[in-house]
Amino acid sequence: MKKVTLLAACSLLLTGFLQKASAQYYFYDGYSYDTPLMFELGGSFGAMNCLTDIGGKRGLGKKGTKDLNMGNTTTNGSVYLTATWRDAIALRLEGTFGRVQAHDSVLKDVAATTNGRYERNLHFRSKISEIAVIAEFHPLFIFINWPSTDVEPPRISPYLAAGAGIFSFNPQAKNRNGQWVDLQPLSLEGQGFPQYPDRRPYKLTQTNFILGMGIRYELSPTFNLRMELLHRILNTDYLDDVSTRYIDNQYFAANGFSGVQLRDALDLTSNDRLNPGGPTGKYRKTEGGIRGDPTNNDSYFTFNIKLGISIGREKIR
Repeated sequence: MKKVTLLAACSLLLTGFLQKASAQYYFYDGYSYDTPLMFELGGSFGAMNCLTDIGGKRGLGKKGTKDLNMGNTTTNGSVYLTATWRDAIALRLEGTFGRVQAHDSVLKDVAATTNGRYERNLHFRSKISEIAVIAEFHPLFIFINWPSTDVEPPRISPYLAAGAGIFSFNPQAKNRNGQWVDLQPLSLEGQGFPQYPDRRPYKLTQTNFILGMGIRYELSPTFNLRMELLHRILNTDYLDDVSTRYIDNQYFAANGFSGVQLRDALDLTSNDRLNPGGPTGKYRKTEGGIRGDPTNNDSYFTFNIKLGISIGREKIR
């Protein structure tokens, strides 16, 4: 029995040794080799922006990036851990933290073209906390078997990224006194009111889908640098607390709003808020007046510079 156990142990050790020997397939710099499964620990810093019903560019507003206003750009950061198989396919766990914002006031110079969006004068801000699992696909290593060639693998690798995550947000706006107020509890579009049964309260923690691209460059056997653009597709149109039409202000009191809560709700939906003339065009703040466009969900995206530490690279001397 002892001989069988010893033989099995030796077989396992030999198998492990052979696997390790065959693992050294990626010639890096003359003395460093990648193992088939590499890990990377890193962090990033960059820009964050969003596409919502607020802000945008001149005219009536367009879909997608055509309505992106760079004046609403903020910053974000992230930390991540990545497992990479043969430098071709990777799976990454990443936490991203930042803030999004938008203001109709950025339309001031093109106010005459916005059909009342500038005069609507809405704004918001929201912190973003996201945990995501993201897959990377590196074509230069998926379609080329570098160990079988006499050519040294490139240190640069463009890639595509796709994944899903969970994110939390909390839209806020300033009231007349300059205080930031949480918007979701105010039900400014009648969410949860019996008078508007089709408008349900939205949750502040939701899922998203992630698509993007990037490029990785090996600075040294230890460090790599990335540039990456990731777009988040959301299941909500309430990232900015704006989606559909204004309600009759009498329903705030009818649904139990009082004191400070009633004051803030009426203030944030009033016609003369920071704009004595009130909105013009189709965005007039009366019951049924257009507040947003419910046909397109909101989204946000990041452009980051990432610095990673490679873990698992072996030295032969």
